[in-house]
Amino acid sequence: MPHERLTAVIAPGRAPADARHVGGLRTPVLWGAVWGVLQAASPLALPWLDAATVYALGLTLIAAIYIGFAVADGRRTVIAVEVCVAAVFAVVAAVGVTGPAWVLVAGLAGHGLKDLWQHRTGFVSGTRWWPPFCASVDVVAAALIAVTILADVRVGW
Repeated sequence: MPHERLTAVIAPGRAPADARHVGGLRTPVLWGAVWGVLQAASPLALPWLDAATVYALGLTLIAAIYIGFAVADGRRTVIAVEVCVAAVFAVVAAVGVTGPAWVLVAGLAGHGLKDLWQHRTGFVSGTRWWPPFCASVDVVAAALIAVTILADVRVGW
């Protein structure tokens, strides 16, 4: 019925332990959105650099943060995987510097998906609120950069 409120169905094995867990993610996600706006505007703070270079540096740095989490985790396999994942994002960033701007948008969106996967699986231990925060940063920045591309706004492309 149109007047009934829709509710989400969550598989019992995947449901949060209690409602406080879901509410506890609100703050990191909101702060992530704020940082995502700042990330999208970051070329304005570094006008001597091409916007693609600034976004590529940002993508490389956010991907490398998980190496620190992996070292803190201490498992060799986790460290190796996170170094390889960060290397892939560094290659994407390097291609994005001279390639189409959409490569950087895809890189940020892809890192957002990696964050969501990390949050869901807990592959690297001890990340707590970081994956939802970082996913929010990545998705907001990717969306805003995509809007500037579609609007043909020149920010150093």
